[in-house]
Order: sequence, then C-alpha cells, then structure tokens
Amino acid sequence: MTLKSIIDAFQGRPVVVYGDLVADVFVYGDISRISREAPVLILSHRETQIVPGGAANAVHNLWALGGEPLPVGIVGDDREGELLLDYFAALKVDTRGIKRVKSYRTPTKTRFLAGAAHAYQQQVLRLDVGAPVQADVGRGAIGRALRTRLRKADAALVSDYGYGLVQPEISAEFRGTGLPAIVDSRYNIGAYPGLTAATPNESEVEAALGIKIGNDPNKLELAGRALLRRLKHEALLVTRGKDGMALFERGRKTTHIPIYGTDEIADVTGAGDTVIAVFTLALSTGAGFSDAARLANYAGGIAVMKHGTRTVTRKELTKAVTSDTGQK
Repeated sequence: MTLKSIIDAFQGRPVVVYGDLVADVFVYGDISRISREAPVLILSHRETQIVPGGAANAVHNLWALGGEPLPVGIVGDDREGELLLDYFAALKVDTRGIKRVKSYRTPTKTRFLAGAAHAYQQQVLRLDVGAPVQADVGRGAIGRALRTRLRKADAALVSDYGYGLVQPEISAEFRGTGLPAIVDSRYNIGAYPGLTAATPNESEVEAALGIKIGNDPNKLELAGRALLRRLKHEALLVTRGKDGMALFERGRKTTHIPIYGTDEIADVTGAGDTVIAVFTLALSTGAGFSDAARLANYAGGIAVMKHGTRTVTRKELTKAVTSDTGQK
C-alpha cells in the first residue's frame, strides 16, 4: 500500500475512542493596560472559542480524516458537556456512547491568549477545572457501550488524560477483540500492557522509566526497547518534538523519522491527539507500523504549525504526502 492509498482507505473506518473527554476553551483578547489594583495585565475580551480536547480531540481528528469515530466516555451535566455533545451532533458523530453524569464536572482547560486579532496570540494563563471521576460513576453503562461499539470497530484508541475514567483493567476489553488497540496515557503508560502499541512523548517515556534521555541516542534506544518489553506491545511510537519520532518494533531495527515541515513549532496543543488518531486510523486499514508512523509524523508536523487545538484534515494530509513523496 502507498501512503496515499492508506489515506484513501480512511473513509468510513469505524474506530472506537475510549477516554477522557475534555473541553478546550480559548479566550482571546488584547492587552489594554496594567491594572492599578495589582501588577497584572488587563485582557480586553474579544472572543471565546470552545473546541473538543483530550479524547474528544482524537474523535474530532478521526472525523476530519474521514473516519467514523465511535466515542465512549462521560461528560458532566454542565454547559461544557452540553457544548461537546452539540459539537459532535453537528458533525453527525454518534454520541450514544457518551453518558452525561450529574455528579461529574466535564474537564475544562481554559487558555487566555493576548494579541491583536491578526497577530501572534501569546498564551498568558491557563485555568484547569475538573476532578477525577468517582470510582463507581457510570462504569456499568460505559462498559456496555464500549463492548457494543468494539463489535462494530476496525480499531480502538485509548486516551487517558488522568481524569480517572480509564483504568488499567480496561485493557482486557481490548485484548479480547483482536483489533489494533493503541493507547496514549499522560501519566501512567506502564499500566496498559498487552495492547497493540502506544504513542508516548519522550518525557512520558522518561517518567515511566525514571530516567533522562536528553540528546543521547543510545539512551533513547535503551529506553524505547525497555518500555516496549515492559508493555509487551508490538510497537512503540515515541514523539520527540522538533526531533521527529522514533518507532520501536519487536524484532526490527528502530526507525527514526525526522520532523515534517519546519522545527519552528507554533503550538503543540493537541498534537498528540492528532498523532494517535492518524496512527490508529492507518492501522485500522491494515497498514504496517512503519507506514502508520510516517503518516502520523506528517500529521503531527501539520498540527504543530496551527495555533490552539486544531484538527488535521484528510485533504491536508494527502497534500503533505503527495508534495513530499510525489505519490499520486
């Protein structure tokens, strides 16, 4: 399969997304002056945008790439939860696997950005709201929704942002399906052994192993192999910012993929969600790990050149591949 043919095969591919659904809020304004009450900047409000974040951003990316996302998770009985459901309903994403829970607060990350309307927007503050879900909240209904949707899927994506919905024991649900199951865990990647692959960034690998990799290629190799053995996965795709990606596979040499585009990164917000979405969607078509990683690298390079939480579309990904490789 060529990379172009893999992208073409994205259309209509059903992928389950199980994880922490987050609302990303962006508040834009201009710095008008310094407050007389305290030495702080006064932001004159211009506009507010609310977009899917966390696992919801992975859902959004799958949709933008032509896939059929099947989200499974919870939101609170609050404005942010309602807005996320409305957002997906407008895209005709199946939201029946998303349960509203009154005792839960939809995780919300509010970023305040300052700058003129058509100039660079500098983030000056981020406010996070939302506590981990209680152990017994909605788990029965969520488990049933997950099993139902896994029967319809070609792959599964697990997005653990540390809000408590995703627990290590859930791995058994995915291992029993035979589907490619890819996990991204912000704080606990080592707790999900036996799946197909994981997509941690380099700092998450360091945290999982209690080491520092720095710019040492030998330490990177040892760390990647050690985590791959610990997880008992078939592959490990480590994202490395401006240094691109490193793909570790059982029984194969490590593949180092240089960053696509420029290393002058604009904004990394949500880029990891884009990477795992493309990687998983590619595997759902039957593509190998190497081709899936190369496509994820293209998508990651596009994502970090956009400000805020933004998707990468199938058209953008196709254009990047054809312009870089000449594939038609």
